Amino acid sequence: MAGGLRQWARVIKRDVHALHLAGRDPRVPWCTKALALLVAAYALSPIDLIPDFIPVLGYLDDVILVPLGILAVVRLIPPGIMAEHRELAAAALERPVSHVAAVAIVCLWIASAALVVWLVWR
Repeated sequence: MAGGLRQWARVIKRDVHALHLAGRDPRVPWCTKALALLVAAYALSPIDLIPDFIPVLGYLDDVILVPLGILAVVRLIPPGIMAEHRELAAAALERPVSHVAAVAIVCLWIASAALVVWLVWR
């Protein structure tokens, strides 16, 4: 069961990225673009309709609203275009992630914050 949930989460993640790409495609009608970007923004946003700290209900909107939004928008996007963006999103998910670069960026932000604090303190 855990493997099935993991696979389902990967499909949702891929489709959210594909919707983001479709929302920027000039071949997609503007109203569908707006809806695609809205669904992708809601899926990626830390702000939810129902806050996640509320037991059960907090995650219910993520489990129900996001897949329903994805399904609605996918039906509005022409199948060929959606298949193309799904392939691009899947390829992007398979690219290796550099943890060294992430650590370097975090260190850069910390150093910048320390510099600002030091300059203000002086």
